Amino acid sequence: MTKADELSAFLDILGKLPNGFVRGSYGGSAYGVTIDRSTGCTRLFARELGGRDIVSFNLYRTPVGEVHLRPCEMSSAKVIDFVRGFSADSAGAIPVAE
Repeated sequence: MTKADELSAFLDILGKLPNGFVRGSYGGSAYGVTIDRSTGCTRLFARELGGRDIVSFNLYRTPVGEVHLRPCEMSSAKVIDFVRGFSADSAGAIPVAE
């Protein structure tokens, strides 16, 4: 899979995650994930429940369609792998009122 394919799959999966808080799993561990979307920006913060792992990033989309992924003190590969491997619990979503 090319980098462009990985990014495309990442963006597709990220777009399907609900805005707000959701529980789910990644790599056999439970996580709480908060997603906040605003015009041109998506923020994700995930914390391993009962553990120490954190995944955090901002994703910016420019008016001309460019995508800029800005991980917070971790690699882009880690955040892409997390989003692609995260499985949200359907009963664990708490949507944000818009």
